[in-house]
Amino acid sequence: MKKILYTIWEIAEVFLVALIAVAAIKYFLIQPFIVNGASMEPSFFDGDYLLVDELSYHFEKPERGDVVVFKSPQDPSIYFIKRIIGLPGESVEVDNNVVRINGQILDEKYLTNGISNEWSGHVSFKLTDSQYFTMGDNRINSFDSRYWGPLDKQAIIGLVRLRLWPPSEIKFFENVNYQLSTSTAGN
Repeated sequence: MKKILYTIWEIAEVFLVALIAVAAIKYFLIQPFIVNGASMEPSFFDGDYLLVDELSYHFEKPERGDVVVFKSPQDPSIYFIKRIIGLPGESVEVDNNVVRINGQILDEKYLTNGISNEWSGHVSFKLTDSQYFTMGDNRINSFDSRYWGPLDKQAIIGLVRLRLWPPSEIKFFENVNYQLSTSTAGN
């Protein structure tokens, strides 16, 4: 009888340790996220299942081009996925399809992947030391910083690192390398 109780106790111990490890990973390191909507097409599609790194931004600052998941500035119970365009302290101006950072045009090569981004409008912001400017890749179908203003760093949940679904689209994501220029050539 003692041996059976000891075996049951060992199994319960292993199960408890595994449960604690899974909870720690889920709530402190990695968060699953399912894309809802078309605002990030063609980079991410409705129904994509992503893993979000919640740890990195405790040690490093978000960078331009990072795709992040964050709480909506208008309703913290809603989560958004967008790309960071403007960094703290920068001036950001969006004039129709042209994005300027501190007066220089941002070259966004990833926007030429078959999605029309003919957004018309004009917004400009001077970001504080804790604000970011975010936009969806599908500019005409994205509710983003152009509408609700800069995003405070505290709202950012984490960095999108991996797409797990659909299986044919499994992919690790890296930061986009941007070029800033003073002319509109090529845009």
